[in-house]
Amino acid sequence: MTFRILVCDKIADEGVKLLEKKGYEVTNAWDLPKDELPKIVAKYDALIVRSATKVKGDLIANAENLKVIGRAGIGLDNIDLEKAKEMAAIVVNTPTASATSVAELAIGHMLALTRGIVKGTNTLREGKWAKKELKGAEVNGKTLGLIGYGNIAKIVEKLAIALGMKVIVVRSRVYDRFISLEEMLPKADFISVHVPLNPQTRHMLSQKEFNIMKDGVTVIDCSRGGVVDQGALYQALVSGKIKAVAVDVFEEEPPGRHKMLSLENVQATPHIGAQTKEAQLRAGVQIAERVIEELQKLK
Repeated sequence: MTFRILVCDKIADEGVKLLEKKGYEVTNAWDLPKDELPKIVAKYDALIVRSATKVKGDLIANAENLKVIGRAGIGLDNIDLEKAKEMAAIVVNTPTASATSVAELAIGHMLALTRGIVKGTNTLREGKWAKKELKGAEVNGKTLGLIGYGNIAKIVEKLAIALGMKVIVVRSRVYDRFISLEEMLPKADFISVHVPLNPQTRHMLSQKEFNIMKDGVTVIDCSRGGVVDQGALYQALVSGKIKAVAVDVFEEEPPGRHKMLSLENVQATPHIGAQTKEAQLRAGVQIAERVIEELQKLK
């Protein structure tokens, strides 16, 4: 039996070659407009996506032969998991492929915020010498609060400890050194968010949580848009409760002229956590391996 695989978002060539080597019929459709995918999906046994393709609505409804959905990345919020379960389609992802890349971005954001690197660059480009305005601080000796303790957060912890930081962790189960969110918020000088987006985590940081935080805290969000209530975050930044924030994710992507981006104490990147050559290679190869593994079970 020859399985047909529709690759909806571009993955590393090495991953595509693995699929083809198995004798599967692979269609690369990443240049196809997304609204065209539901029209052709019916004949495919497997889909491979990244974050751009939403396996929801007409796309998954029309996938009558769907057996496997492969997500080259960590988050599954772009997939209708209930519908996939109803169709008996297996969903697989690559939870470790981009962990190092996202962790390094979170630490990079923290250091850049603390030392005013972006403002320093921008003012120099404007012909200004803003040395006196850019009095920063060391992260050494400060407390970093981690929300979530998966693959990414564990690497962030390792890097932060190497920088001399104290790390406290919030996890769903409270035991040993893991503490509750309410306990952590007033203790942390920096807070970094690393949880998936689901009904339980949506807006888990909002006005109530911001009020509990230490005055002058710095927040880094490289998780998923929607985990942090960005409307309430804007107000906390304007009031000065939160000193600065770095975000790699938005509730709507692309965010357009989001009001947060008008603030000087906001540093932002366009969801580039996994955008490294190493992470993309790992994700492409690993998702190909996972899809092959599941399809082999069906022979």
